Amino acid sequence: MMDTINGSDHSKHWKFQGNKGLDAAAISVRGVLNLLWQNLSPNDERPTIVLGCGDPTQFPSYRTNPAAVEAVADALLSFEFNSYPPTVGVPQARRAIAKYLSNDLISSYKLSEDDVYLTVGCTQAIDVVISVLARPGANILLPRPGYPQYEARAAQEKLEVRHFDLVPEKGWEVDLDSVEPLADNNTAAIVIVNPSNPCGSVYKYQHLKKIAETARRLGILVIADEVYGHLVFGSNPFVPMAEFASLVPVLTLGSISKRWIVPGWRLGWLVTNDPNGILKKTGIVESIKNCLDITCDPATFIQGAVPQILEKSNEEFFSNIRNIMREAAEILYERLKAIPGLTCPQKPEGSMVVMVKLNLPLLEDIVDDVDFCLKLAREESVIFLPGVAVGLKNWIRITFAAELSSLDNALGRLRAFCKRHAKKP
Repeated sequence: MMDTINGSDHSKHWKFQGNKGLDAAAISVRGVLNLLWQNLSPNDERPTIVLGCGDPTQFPSYRTNPAAVEAVADALLSFEFNSYPPTVGVPQARRAIAKYLSNDLISSYKLSEDDVYLTVGCTQAIDVVISVLARPGANILLPRPGYPQYEARAAQEKLEVRHFDLVPEKGWEVDLDSVEPLADNNTAAIVIVNPSNPCGSVYKYQHLKKIAETARRLGILVIADEVYGHLVFGSNPFVPMAEFASLVPVLTLGSISKRWIVPGWRLGWLVTNDPNGILKKTGIVESIKNCLDITCDPATFIQGAVPQILEKSNEEFFSNIRNIMREAAEILYERLKAIPGLTCPQKPEGSMVVMVKLNLPLLEDIVDDVDFCLKLAREESVIFLPGVAVGLKNWIRITFAAELSSLDNALGRLRAFCKRHAKKP
């Protein structure tokens, strides 16, 4: 029976309603993964293998450095980090991050603590950047495929999005010829994710320089999402976009989540690489501070632990993680070659994820990438991310940061699934 007040429709009585702008969050990694979880078969007694998100903490081989744990304990036991932090972050943490990022720069340009703003993971850094750039009529250039948080946040802020393509046949490089025609006088920035989520690629120095030169010609800044910085294990080394800050202003986004395997610690940063002072003159720096004044802060004790985390984490820990990921990437790439209906255009060289193309004409009873992932979850208890969630329909994104035994098991189930759904000649 319909709820009524004095005989009228109950819903019409109330003056509030949900914000339809939040519907942008419907296409999100979490939203899609929740849908896949709901589609698992309750009768399958096998363990569910989740390779749909960049969080390998469920696997024993992916444990953070003990030095990081000790740093958090020391910060707590010091009783020096129980108060509200400064809006922009604890000074010693900002100094430590500035030093940490400056060590990657070949040029003489170095960062100071005033260039660093601490955020609740890289996600808040994205939210702040989009909010800062969302003036009336503005637009932003986003990669396709790309990380969906940018698009979701832009939709909420009514910031127009224009997509440029990444080319799988060229190591997922930016199609620079398509970028300039997209831009106009209202274009504010271009987003570059390197190492790439969702593609697993790592850009070469010369390609990054061309991106910087293109942005300079267009008069726009570069947002460099480097949350997977240093998680590289192929032939290309990690080169920070800040290396080209003398050409174009760069906002670097990062966190300790991926390299230290602690996504739940929620400590990220937004860094202004601006040796020519352009971001200050255009009001970007002031807008960042104003935005942080009205948003939440990372936990103070995590901020207090940052200097010790950065200083005492040894190379052996990082090397071990990279070696495991290198072997996993190799296994994934080679095994996919033997699975009908799937094509992986490039062996991943960085991050934790890779894009795999579905050859739908070779598959029976599979409508698209969402249908593929739903049926795979139900029939094999394996969860991948459909490509539509990252802007590339009829592809899937697979996370390979897993125990090798779990990865092998998942790929075995994937092969059985694809063979079962292969079209008969």
